[in-house]
Amino acid sequence: MQSDAKNAPGQNAPPNELREAAATYRAGESASPYDPMMEELYRQEVLEARRMPDEEKLILGERLFRWACSVTLEGIRFQHPAATENECQQILRERIELGKKLETL
Repeated sequence: MQSDAKNAPGQNAPPNELREAAATYRAGESASPYDPMMEELYRQEVLEARRMPDEEKLILGERLFRWACSVTLEGIRFQHPAATENECQQILRERIELGKKLETL
């Protein structure tokens, strides 16, 4: 006897169906009338990223890392206005190392 209940996402799904499935942007009820539109935009971004060549993902990953470092450096400069550029760079390196250590916990 066959069950009418739906399978869990991805369970026994054909490969193409998995490619079109995307994680939800938010779980739970919609708090805003714009949530469905945001959900669809997020879904499109995920699907676009999945189609992106690995080389492009690598380049974008490096750009994102450099951007995050520049934003973090601005925060460090704000927190330590008397610090030299070398001192700010050292604090950034220490924070990156701390992040690596925390990832291994």
